[in-house]
Amino acid sequence: MSELAPPPARQPLLAAREVRRTFHVDGQAVPVLRGVTLEVQPGEFVAVRGASGAGKSTLLHLLAGLDQPTAGEIFFRGLPVHRLSALELAAMRNRHIGLVFQAYHLLPELDALENVCLPARLARLPADEAEARARELLARVGLSERWRHRPRQLSGGEQQRVALARALINRPDVILADEPTGNLDSQTGGQIIDLLVSLQREHRTALVIATHDASIAARAGRVVELRDGQVFGEPAAGV
Repeated sequence: MSELAPPPARQPLLAAREVRRTFHVDGQAVPVLRGVTLEVQPGEFVAVRGASGAGKSTLLHLLAGLDQPTAGEIFFRGLPVHRLSALELAAMRNRHIGLVFQAYHLLPELDALENVCLPARLARLPADEAEARARELLARVGLSERWRHRPRQLSGGEQQRVALARALINRPDVILADEPTGNLDSQTGGQIIDLLVSLQREHRTALVIATHDASIAARAGRVVELRDGQVFGEPAAGV
C-alpha cells in the first residue's frame, strides 16, 4: 500500500457514512449499528459513550478496518476503507492507526522492548531506529527500567503502558482506544488516560476513545453517544 498524502483542508481524517453492522446469532439477525455517521478531524479528541452493548467496540473495529460494515462506507483520508483488501488494511493499520484495547494483546514470549518494536519492524523501519523509538517511548510511559521484562512480569498497568507505546511507535495519525482502562484500578487508569491525552496533544494525533467513564469523556474535545445503534452528538466537553 503506497503512502497516503496528507488530507486536504477540511477533509476529515476518519469518516463513517450511514454505517450499519448486523450480526447473526443462532440464525437471528442482531443489528448493532443502524446508520452511524461520524467524522473525526486531524488532531481531534473524541470520546464515544454508550451503554454496554451499544456498539462502541464494533464502531472502533470498523473504523480500524478490523471488521467490515454490513452497509455504508468508511473512509480514512478519503480512502474507502470498506473496499480495501486484507493486505491493504493491514498496511493502513500498521502505518497510520494506533490501536489500544482493554486486553493488552502483548506477545508473551517477547519482552517489553520487543513488543513495542514489533509494529516498526513490520513497517520495515531499520532495527536501530525502531529500538531507539521504542526505548524513548518506554521512557515516556515510565518503563525505562522495565524494558527487558516479559508481560507476565509486569502489572496490568505496566502492560497497558507497553501497549500504548507499541501503538505509538509508527507515529500514527489516529489512536483508537477501546475501553483502555477497563481492566485497571481508578488510579492506574487515570495515569493511562493522562499519558494518552499528553501524547495526543504533543504529537497532534487524533484520539478516539470508547468509554463508559464520564470522567474520561469530560476530557475530550467532543463527546458522541451511541444509542439505539446511532450516534448522537453532545455539547463539547471541557479539556
